[in-house]
Amino acid sequence: MPAVDRTLADILRVNHAGECGAIRIYTGQRYLARWRSPDLLPFLDQSLRDERGHKDEFAALMKQRGITPCGAIALWGVGGWLPGLATAGLGRSAILICTEAVERTVHAHLQAQLAWLADRDAEVSRAIATIQVEELAHLEGARERRRSRGGRVLDAFIAKATELLIWISTYGASSRMARRIGR
Repeated sequence: MPAVDRTLADILRVNHAGECGAIRIYTGQRYLARWRSPDLLPFLDQSLRDERGHKDEFAALMKQRGITPCGAIALWGVGGWLPGLATAGLGRSAILICTEAVERTVHAHLQAQLAWLADRDAEVSRAIATIQVEELAHLEGARERRRSRGGRVLDAFIAKATELLIWISTYGASSRMARRIGR
């Protein structure tokens, strides 16, 4: 497979896997938020619906191109459930910190993908740009709902864990792509 095709496959695989992880995060948070933070349920429900739609979009793009799912998809599932349940157990602020950290990291990742895709695959680029708008809405929604500004350690941990999952899922292609864009 040519390098461009491998990178495109990595982009679609990691995005699809990331949406699977996001679904698990929101599902885990929603499970405990019913008791701990019921005021967040409409926000979590909307975010969950969006993530399911994103996953379906990436699955369709992969199917059209004959690309198989990420080999680390189970890791994304566990990597979603754990912070989802843990942050929901910690309460409202932790749920929102988690959303901010993940969505901020995802936004930066999508920006790099859009720069790389600019003249390579218009359909995938359009899909990512549309999805990015909804991901930014999740980020802004979390920021608007947060009452406290603490949580730097939790934020940093979740952001780094998300970056690591992205790197593992692309076998380092995300780093190589970012370096090529930076030149």
